[in-house]
Amino acid sequence: MKKIIILGTLALGLAGCDNSQSPQAYSPEMASFSNEFDFDPMRGPVKDFSQTLMNAQGQVLKRVSGVLSEEGCFDSLEFHDLENNSGAALALDANYYVDAISREKRVRLQGKCQLAELPAAGISYDTDDNDFVTTAKGKDVLVTYRYDSEGYPLGKITKSKDSELAIVAKAGVDKKKKLDYSAATTLNGKTVGAVKQTCDYDRHFNPLSCDLEMTDDSATPPTVTHYTIKNTVEYY
Repeated sequence: MKKIIILGTLALGLAGCDNSQSPQAYSPEMASFSNEFDFDPMRGPVKDFSQTLMNAQGQVLKRVSGVLSEEGCFDSLEFHDLENNSGAALALDANYYVDAISREKRVRLQGKCQLAELPAAGISYDTDDNDFVTTAKGKDVLVTYRYDSEGYPLGKITKSKDSELAIVAKAGVDKKKKLDYSAATTLNGKTVGAVKQTCDYDRHFNPLSCDLEMTDDSATPPTVTHYTIKNTVEYY
């Protein structure tokens, strides 16, 4: 799990597959939403899921949960950042995600259920021919996203007027264990952090629990912090 970015700044399936079968590719919506809202993507006929980040002492720091339709569209998404006492709850309403309490329009959608715009932030999204979000554009920012051949997110580059922040991810060598990944973060070409994750998987090759190691290279000496991620997944 990456650091959750709250709004205002930002699965179709193999039922009954087993370990002898190839895992399903990530849908454009799942891959793009995981990029924008910073959670680990899921594959297969996901009905609902949750991801909970805990520190080495077992304290819950962040939680993301989502409910999807049988077509793979997000019906709702919730974010809880206990470290910073913040959060958001989004609900699908026609071609918008609205705040679940105030009903204020937060995210405009394009096509069936893909990201189009964050109106309040002035951010718009472009997609490729396969409906994956490839860029996010604002007045002073440009974000570009990359994916592998199975739709797994490989990081993003965020450019503003005077800085370039790049996150470059490398998925696990085993195609069934994509979330056994490593990633490096650079700021203006200088490495400032690294992440390494290993997970246990269910029969759809989605992670049930993960060990996450984060290195802060901007500190002197560099600091290493360990986290645990506990996931729940229900399928159609």
